[in-house]
Amino acid sequence: MPELHLYDVLRRPIVSEKSNMLTDQLNKYVFEVALNANKTQIREAIEVIFNVKVSAINTMKMPAKRGKRGRKIYVRSSAYKKAVVTLQPGDEIKLFDV
Repeated sequence: MPELHLYDVLRRPIVSEKSNMLTDQLNKYVFEVALNANKTQIREAIEVIFNVKVSAINTMKMPAKRGKRGRKIYVRSSAYKKAVVTLQPGDEIKLFDV
């Protein structure tokens, strides 16, 4: 498996109603990560980039979805990997403060 750069592991934060609830109540943050990234690489990237301590990581692969745009045009969303990162008490990521 090729070694990923720290900034290649994290793609973007996922901001939704559910992820905001997790952040506010349980100190969990949700990120879209590279498909071939493992939990060790995700932990290292989060700890170095945001200067926080990670206590747990849960990952899941989200499947590609097929949809229709108009009558004859079919579109397909890409599959992606999602990571729910739990931080140690007292730590927070300032990126999510609105």
